[in-house]
Amino acid sequence: MEIFTTKIALKAHLSAFSSKDKTIGFVPTMGALHEGHLTLIEYSKRATDITVCSIFVNPTQFNDPADLEKYPRPIEKDVALLQSVNCDVLFLPTVEEMYPPNDEPWFFDLGRLDKIWEGAKRPGHYQGVTQVVYKLFDIVKPSIAFFGQKDFQQCMVIQYMVDKLHLPLRLQMVDTVRDADGLAKSSRNVRLSSNGRKQALSLSKALFMIKQAFEKGTGPLQAKEEALSFLDKVEGVELEYFAICNPSDLSEIDRKQQDLRPLVVILAAWVDGVRLIDNIVLK
Repeated sequence: MEIFTTKIALKAHLSAFSSKDKTIGFVPTMGALHEGHLTLIEYSKRATDITVCSIFVNPTQFNDPADLEKYPRPIEKDVALLQSVNCDVLFLPTVEEMYPPNDEPWFFDLGRLDKIWEGAKRPGHYQGVTQVVYKLFDIVKPSIAFFGQKDFQQCMVIQYMVDKLHLPLRLQMVDTVRDADGLAKSSRNVRLSSNGRKQALSLSKALFMIKQAFEKGTGPLQAKEEALSFLDKVEGVELEYFAICNPSDLSEIDRKQQDLRPLVVILAAWVDGVRLIDNIVLK
């Protein structure tokens, strides 16, 4: 695996592949890699000629400085994990490399997408996400970029940007990778205590409760009420939102829309001082 820290060096390396019409797969990350990230790398390896992973803890997408400070940065472990799945290229820039002094201000109109759910709870977050992802796309120029379903709204935001700006690439959303007990893989999970982790399991259990009830014929909104009743009995879980939505625009469904398919159940919650998100698709 080759490691680059500057845009110029990475562009020079990748230009040789682009000139030969080779496909470039790209997996942007903030590090603290886990099996979910490695699955994205493996998807890219199968689908493209060369796979690039970036590790960059992007400061512009954190609206809480304490959260940015606490974000794990185990770079030596991350490099070893990428090597274990034969990633071809790692881009490891500094903040100064990504945001030079003469950097232009960024604003991208996302319509409702950055005003609901994660956008409402984390003002400015998706402006930071689109800013850094646009920069990375411009540097790597991928044929396909791979993202995990766990960040469902983020996938929608990036797809919206790709469509609006007519960027010449395809996004592929890959199913959420979970531990054997159901907890969605997340870089933030390492901050959970053993008790916090047990409490966090209730989130995925609630999602699978809805899925199982839904598949047996229970209406989605009734299934949601049953899941919320279950979560109300779990100590240490503070929900920020829990909604069943139309996956095309993330608008929350009402009783008149219960026959819509597919649907997506989204949630965010605080557990053990850690903010977690998860979702599940109902088909």
